[in-house]
Amino acid sequence: MEWFKKDFKISDNVELINLQDVTQLLSTTYWASNRTKEIIEKSINNSLAFGLYHSGKQIGFARVVTDKAVFSWVLDVVIDDNYRGNGLGQWLMECIFEHPEIKFTAFALATSDAHDFYKKFDFKDNVCMTKPLLC
Repeated sequence: MEWFKKDFKISDNVELINLQDVTQLLSTTYWASNRTKEIIEKSINNSLAFGLYHSGKQIGFARVVTDKAVFSWVLDVVIDDNYRGNGLGQWLMECIFEHPEIKFTAFALATSDAHDFYKKFDFKDNVCMTKPLLC
């Protein structure tokens, strides 16, 4: 699937993912800074991965571990620092929730810092499931 907004695109096409860019983005996070490129590649290949692109350059990433029937775990949501504050993270999450293969599953995540961001998507506390299940 692909979604478009001005010069931005979100895609679940794993062939578009730039492993070097994703490795760089994740290296700036507290949760994945020590992951090797090989581990990141393996995690992408075993997840539903979403790339966020500006004029063809990868500027964001997220992935979902899912059974595509009941449960989806949102992981590794990251936006390039130069693009933050423009609603792109929110748009990325909205596209994830709209994805036809997972939109009817319960979503979960774990975060140590972005509680306010995820609250707008009905996530509560540190780990929570949202639609269709309630915490």
